[in-house]
Amino acid sequence: MSYTPEEEQWIAKLKSAEYGQQHLLPEGAKVEDIKRLLKDIVQADKAYPGGIICYIQRAKKLLEESKQGVNPFDGYTPVVPEGEKPIVGTQQFAELEEIGTQHLGEMGFVLVAGGLGERLGYPGIKIGLPSETTTNMSYIELYAKYILAMQERASAMKREKITLPLAIMTSEDTHARTVELLEKNNYFGMTRQQLTIMKQEKVPALLDNDARFAVSASDPFQLETKPHGHGDVHTLLNQYGLTKKWLSEGKRYVLFFQDTNGLIFRALPVVLGVSVRNGFVMNSVTVPRKPGEAVGGICKLVKTDGSALTINVEYNQLDPLLKSTGDKQGDVPDATGNSKFPGNINVLLFKLDRYAQLLEETNGTVPEFVNPKYKDATKTTFKSPTRLECMMQEFPRLLKSEDKVGNTELERWFCFSTVKNNVADASVKAKQGLAPEAAFSGESDAYSTNARLVQK
Repeated sequence: MSYTPEEEQWIAKLKSAEYGQQHLLPEGAKVEDIKRLLKDIVQADKAYPGGIICYIQRAKKLLEESKQGVNPFDGYTPVVPEGEKPIVGTQQFAELEEIGTQHLGEMGFVLVAGGLGERLGYPGIKIGLPSETTTNMSYIELYAKYILAMQERASAMKREKITLPLAIMTSEDTHARTVELLEKNNYFGMTRQQLTIMKQEKVPALLDNDARFAVSASDPFQLETKPHGHGDVHTLLNQYGLTKKWLSEGKRYVLFFQDTNGLIFRALPVVLGVSVRNGFVMNSVTVPRKPGEAVGGICKLVKTDGSALTINVEYNQLDPLLKSTGDKQGDVPDATGNSKFPGNINVLLFKLDRYAQLLEETNGTVPEFVNPKYKDATKTTFKSPTRLECMMQEFPRLLKSEDKVGNTELERWFCFSTVKNNVADASVKAKQGLAPEAAFSGESDAYSTNARLVQK
């Protein structure tokens, strides 16, 4: 058995100083073992924009910055972000909802569905969870029904047949079961043509600050890989050519939403109305948050030169950042008892033409971060292999100063009740006065929201 010319090229690359992966090719290794390793290498190279050489280069840079303790928010001062706070039942809300309703036919949808229900004590994928127990309608069926209802409404308003596309990002853990669930239920009334299922690949795990790849503990010729984060959804949309396709079909906006928040489609028309009226390129749906609550805050970060970045800042970074800048009071309550900085729920609405343009310019690669767990203060060795990660809400780092970014802050009862905790963990949260965020609360919140809307 011998190597192909392509395999020989890869062996030379891995041995080079540029790649720095000589350790993967031990002396005396069998040809068939090296071939198995190279198969993993090639797959990782194809999946990552720019190939694994770009991954290695970025990893070395970020690992060095982590070692040096570089603060990504250094030089920024947080101020309250631009946006609107429509209250259900008010004239402002009604006007914005009407504006958004007129544009429903211009929507595309992206569901981030890479999660399993194990944490909840559920054996399947999270989008297969029942959203309620009277009919056992799953979350994916609920979302399909909302999209089809909006499609019907838009078609009636425009007096023409309109189709609203949906892309679903899956993971290695959820892909096969997602396909099976959709096919078994005839796509819940949607057509196969309006659905695109995009499988997210993993990235190589990193052994050390030199970005050397890790291998499996049980097989030294199998790469150890780890999830790259939901920021890959932007890369996949670009790789699948969906934004260009949707633009050619007359779509102008795209909504990114999560796997178990059954209330979010109630909010879409008013959020869309805010985007249309304000000309937002990116609009984050937010909710009121308490100071210190374990929810990221949307902030407008301003530099001394006047440049600004509206982006999510994680709750454990927000208070220290506020205490080191501005009035130095930290994340304190305002007159309502809430933080000045609204809570991020990872629901994003983009203006499609500008979003597509940025995907083409950047390949949809959002800035990554690395979070190694060091063995000691020297920061030279890791407790376990790490990897680069990315988050979908980091997209504003790709925007230009002229791109308008804002948020729509809505009452939590109206738009946000996610399912991510098992009963025991939910009980602890409830005793602390926090939202349980469990299956039972997701269902009861849906009933409560319906009742409150009828009263309005």
